[in-house]
Amino acid sequence: MHLPEVSNGGGSGFPVVSVGSKMNRYRRMDSDADESQTHLEAEARNSRTRKYVMACAFFASLNNVLLGYDVGVMSGAVLFIQQDLKITEVQTEVLIGSLSIISLFGSLAGGRTSDSIGRKWTMALAALVFQTGAAVMAVAPSFEVLMIGRTFAGIGIGLGVMIAPVYIAEISPTVARGFFTSFPEIFINLGILLGYVSNYAFSGLSVHISWRIMLAVGILPSVFIGFALCVIPESPRWLVMKGRVDSAREVLMKTNERDDEVEERLAEIQLAAAHTQGSDEERPVWRELLSPSPVVRKMLIVGFGIQCFQQITGIDATVYYSPEILKEAGIQGETKLLAATVAVGVTKTVFILFATFLIDSLGRKPLLYVSTIGMTLCLFCLSFTLTFLGQGTLGITLALLFVCGNVAFFSIGMGPVCWVLTSEIFPLRLRAQASALGAVGNRVCSGLVAMSFLSVSRAITVGGTFFVFSLVSALSVIFVYVLVPETSGKSLEQIELMFQPQGGLERKDGEVELGDAERLVRK
Repeated sequence: MHLPEVSNGGGSGFPVVSVGSKMNRYRRMDSDADESQTHLEAEARNSRTRKYVMACAFFASLNNVLLGYDVGVMSGAVLFIQQDLKITEVQTEVLIGSLSIISLFGSLAGGRTSDSIGRKWTMALAALVFQTGAAVMAVAPSFEVLMIGRTFAGIGIGLGVMIAPVYIAEISPTVARGFFTSFPEIFINLGILLGYVSNYAFSGLSVHISWRIMLAVGILPSVFIGFALCVIPESPRWLVMKGRVDSAREVLMKTNERDDEVEERLAEIQLAAAHTQGSDEERPVWRELLSPSPVVRKMLIVGFGIQCFQQITGIDATVYYSPEILKEAGIQGETKLLAATVAVGVTKTVFILFATFLIDSLGRKPLLYVSTIGMTLCLFCLSFTLTFLGQGTLGITLALLFVCGNVAFFSIGMGPVCWVLTSEIFPLRLRAQASALGAVGNRVCSGLVAMSFLSVSRAITVGGTFFVFSLVSALSVIFVYVLVPETSGKSLEQIELMFQPQGGLERKDGEVELGDAERLVRK
């Protein structure tokens, strides 16, 4: 066999063994192994990050269970409170609707409190105040004492409702912010379902005891907040505002998947914080909100408007007074009414899960379109059913179907997206207090609707009341189309640019988008 030879200086030929390809193969194998190891490490870090952020969002949302539970449980508990304490219809409206009005004071205080003591400890304060109120309500011997407990509970709920979305938005990675920020709405729906189940479970007890146990059970979710404080960190954006940059970097390392993304987010936050400090010296936050610049005015119109529309479309009336609505349709007996409300609660909870997984992939506006249009149709059909088809089997079936349809469409869009948008659109220096202002609008509208529903329905019938709600819901479709921007896939600092005039934004196809110079390259 002939071996090829190669000249070697002195002219003597040596057989050549071809090893180059083998060496290259070894190098490729080593390179592949290194890349595989790097990929595995990246996947492990991504998994840890997702689990950590999910745990933070979970614990931060526990206070929202309290709001949902109160809304759900009071719809049934009030039937027994009326019998036990002999309260009038007007007192019933005040008892139910006052929580929303009172909670606005908690939301207003929450903006200043969260900027002062931090997002984390504001959540702890909310749980403590609510526990106090729930305990007072559970042992109340009269309507007056019941209202004292209601006051404490309302303030605690107001604190918790406004701070949870802000905290989660500030701690979540950009690509999954919508998913995590919708957690509070999930927990509100879960609380409503638990309230309905509690009504049904304890309805067989004596009139004097049943409603007290129903209200006392609401203390349990807030107990877990104490454990949550040992798990969740402070918001990195609040830490930067307080000059604790190293602590903020540590939190970002746990909540972002790549080191370069950590530094990028930290740089953006520091820049926003520097602007915050400069703005605070020139103009206090509250003054800027009361006399806003054109850019801030746009943000307030969107944030405050979407919060108000969430409630004036009648969702709390549907949930609080679902036994009254179904009684109007023809369902008789407290046990049957409370069992039917459980179906409403299950529907509301199931459909919020759809929204959670679609809010980042489909975007905020498409979900809002589906939600508002669907609510408008269901509210109109419910009005027609209660007015012309009530008291029969067909009327009962259709009424229950349209009530469930209304809460389903609400949960898939208007419910979660409202809080997500409010926590996203404001700049760092205004975020907590502007979000608190939006929550105030939400609670005021909720209170007005809840406190007037029985009186209005007596004046124009229940069907007529829901016809008015359907008209308001139709207006919300127009509001979403004209004013609400698409914010998915953009960092909180990038979203601020969308409201800037010229250069920072473009309007295209009815939506506000970042200009080419400022467009964020999705990672």
